[in-house]
Amino acid sequence: MRHFVIAYGLAVVLPAVLALLMLGFDAGTATGPVPTPSVGVGRQQQVPATPLLLFSITVVVALAHLGGAVLRRLGQPRVIGEMAAGIVLGPSLLGAVWPEAYRVLFPGAVMPYLNLLAQFGLAFFMFLVGLELRGDLLRGRGRIALLCGQASVAIPFALGVALALLIYAPLAAAPVGFPVFALFVGAALSVTAFPVLARILLERGLFHTPTGALTITCAAIADVTAWLLLAVAITMARGSSPAEALRTLGLTAAFAAVMVGVVRPLLARLLRRGLSQEATLPVVIVGLLVSGLLTELIGIHLIFGAFLFGVLFPRDGDVRLRRVRERTQDFTTSFLLPPFFAFVGLNTQIGLLGQEATRWGWCLLILAVAVAGKIGGVAAAATPLGVPWRESARLGVLMNCRGVTELVILSIGLGLGIITQALFTMLVIVALVSTAATAPLLESLDRRDARRDRKAGETAEARVRRSA
Repeated sequence: MRHFVIAYGLAVVLPAVLALLMLGFDAGTATGPVPTPSVGVGRQQQVPATPLLLFSITVVVALAHLGGAVLRRLGQPRVIGEMAAGIVLGPSLLGAVWPEAYRVLFPGAVMPYLNLLAQFGLAFFMFLVGLELRGDLLRGRGRIALLCGQASVAIPFALGVALALLIYAPLAAAPVGFPVFALFVGAALSVTAFPVLARILLERGLFHTPTGALTITCAAIADVTAWLLLAVAITMARGSSPAEALRTLGLTAAFAAVMVGVVRPLLARLLRRGLSQEATLPVVIVGLLVSGLLTELIGIHLIFGAFLFGVLFPRDGDVRLRRVRERTQDFTTSFLLPPFFAFVGLNTQIGLLGQEATRWGWCLLILAVAVAGKIGGVAAAATPLGVPWRESARLGVLMNCRGVTELVILSIGLGLGIITQALFTMLVIVALVSTAATAPLLESLDRRDARRDRKAGETAEARVRRSA
């Protein structure tokens, strides 16, 4: 217990206190341009938007699945290819190489509809993330999971706030205050892609191993903590006064209490009374949308309502819920998420970084801080509690996976005007690189451990021969 208390104080409490102190520092004056909350691509068309929208969505969905299939064959998660497909369709590649096709594919008339479809994709995706966040994984895993889960947020968050002190003046938008900007950057660097991580563990056969169970538990704790930080940042960004911010937080707490005390028992009662398979899916969809609507009216993003609805949805092994999860997941990943990837890609303009060594230097610094904070922070927190180095290193590498979850956070920040498109592009690159590096780093650790085991075996065999 003494070791745990010391480690918790150093890995969680100390970084959190340092981050709070840094939020009060004077970071100078932001000089970046006022961010554009939504994309304005192409030119307005005087033809009905429906055919244009159908054509755009067809290309987006097809290319996303093609990219996912290609990257899966290369040993990467499908989501990497789907994320990359959105960037390929954006101004960074298609718009630069073939601008005429880019304007035809994404004219201004279809952009509001594509954005709306992307928001629905976010809502359903976050519901599924909440549904995967099983409560039994948060119990009985002991001190290591609690320490590593919170350290994987506290250390990157503190490093993110320190990084914000450096990049606020050159990269932040002029109207955005430093505390909101720093909170957002810290939260963006702290998140772990829970669903992508679960998929990687399943594909590598690690899900039911001790390392896999510990990783999933840590990721669950980390995600809840990171989303709470993001909720605070959004509340501060939207609140025009401290009183309004407190009002938003109070309404959010009341909403969560009603969800826990009223909605969850009501859903459990409906399921126990034999709600039919045909009626379960409409109940899920209506509850998801109403939850998202209420959180939007409260003043925080709709994804929080969808996420909380998924977290609190009863899990009793009912075949109806399993069927609903499968049907919802298939529809979301096949149809609703590709427009979100395309929307992210349309806002990712690598050309904004240009040939300026300074901006690319900032991008590399952000990437280094993000990776070091996750991998180093988790490994450093786990090792003192007796976790073997090879397991703590794998835990850090897995927790460094950011995936779609970080893209969700970044799209919110861009939509609220907290970050500029240049910083948005840098952070998207961080999300892609850190997620794509997960599988190669794990394979490198596997090869290193295999060599060490083989060498240890050869040494032991030589000792036996000498003794004989």
